[in-house]
Amino acid sequence: MVELDFQIPSAFDPFAEAKDSDAPGGKEYVHIRVQQRNGKKCLTTVQGLKKDFSYEKILKDLKKEFCCNGNVVQDKELGKIIQLQGDQRKNVSQFLVQAGILKKDQIKIHGF
Repeated sequence: MVELDFQIPSAFDPFAEAKDSDAPGGKEYVHIRVQQRNGKKCLTTVQGLKKDFSYEKILKDLKKEFCCNGNVVQDKELGKIIQLQGDQRKNVSQFLVQAGILKKDQIKIHGF
């Protein structure tokens, strides 16, 4: 008889990678996600930036660049998270790379 090595798929958790790490915000990655609100509305969240960055200044530049609203949210488990209105995943990743804040291989983009 042949034994097969396979895993039974479980429910998908988009925040599983962030929960596995010890530090808030993930290992060395910055996670950019989109969360569906009601109807066509959605939020873009940026999580995992280093604590020595000024979240408020980054948020101000993002809001001005993409003409959207946003805020910084403090989460008990994940630390500070930047939230922006709309689906801004590609825009935010390009902005963070062009501004020299991150390298392209440090960003993980999640979503549908």
